[in-house]
Amino acid sequence: MNKISARLILLVFVLGIVSACSSPKPKNEGWIQLFNGKDLNDWNIKITGFPLNENFGNTFRVEDGLLKVRYDQYQKFDDHFAHIFYKCPYSHYKIRVEYRFVGEQCAGGAGWAYRNSGIMVHGQTAESMELNQDFPVSIEVQLLGGNGKDERQTLNVCTPGTNIVLNDSLWTQHCTNSTSKTYHGDQWVTVEVEVQGDSIIKHIIDGQVVMEYTKPQLDDRDPNYQKLLPPDGNKLLTKGTISLQGESNPVDFRKVELLNLGDDCDETAVTK
Repeated sequence: MNKISARLILLVFVLGIVSACSSPKPKNEGWIQLFNGKDLNDWNIKITGFPLNENFGNTFRVEDGLLKVRYDQYQKFDDHFAHIFYKCPYSHYKIRVEYRFVGEQCAGGAGWAYRNSGIMVHGQTAESMELNQDFPVSIEVQLLGGNGKDERQTLNVCTPGTNIVLNDSLWTQHCTNSTSKTYHGDQWVTVEVEVQGDSIIKHIIDGQVVMEYTKPQLDDRDPNYQKLLPPDGNKLLTKGTISLQGESNPVDFRKVELLNLGDDCDETAVTK
C-alpha cells in the first residue's frame, strides 16, 4: 500500500467518525407518558358553562391509577361537555390510548353520546375556548362503545369547527365512520393516532389503519374561524392541543402515551 492510499483510507475513516458524531439524533426516542397515573398536574380542564380548570362535579379524577370521567355528582348532564387538555401542543406524533366505557350514562345525556368519547387533536387551547363552548375547534378521533347487539364502529372522525380532505375531496360532513369492528361491553381497547402536521392523520386499531385523511383545516363557517385564523391566513392546521373528552358516559383511560415524531414539548408555546 502506497502513502497516498493509506492517507485516503485514514481520511475516509476520520470523516466517518465526524459524520457519526455530528448527525442529529432522533428526538424523544421512545414513548412518553402524558398521564402519569397519579394526578392531573400536566392537564387543563374545560367544561361547558364553567371557567377554565373548574372541575365541576369532580368530572375528571384519578383513582386506582386510572384517569376517570365520572358523573356521580351530577343531577343531570345539562350539556356540560368536558375536555381535559395536555399542557403542550404537538405537530408530528403518534398517540396511544387505552380506554374502556363503564357504568350507566348520565341522566340527560343525548342518545348519540351513549358510550361516546374522543381524542381531540390539532385543537385550540383550553384558554381560548368560550365559556359556553361545547367542543374545542379540533379534529376528533371518536371513541365509541357498542350496546351489545348493534354494529358501531370506533375511531371515526368528527370535525368540530374544522374540515378535512378525504379521498382527495374537501370533506365537510361532520362525522364519518371508520372501517373498524365494534367493541362491546367494558373491555379495554387500545388505539393509536398518527398525526403528521397538516399532511396526514391515520387512525389505527389492532395494527390496522381504519381511517386516513389529509389537510386538516379550519372551517370558515364556524363562529371561531376568524379568532383562530393565523395572521398569514393559512387555515391548514399544522399543530395543536391534545384533549380527551367527556360526553355524559363514564369512561376510564388506563394509558395515554405519545411518541414524538418532530417537535419537543414547548410549555411556553401559545396557540389561539
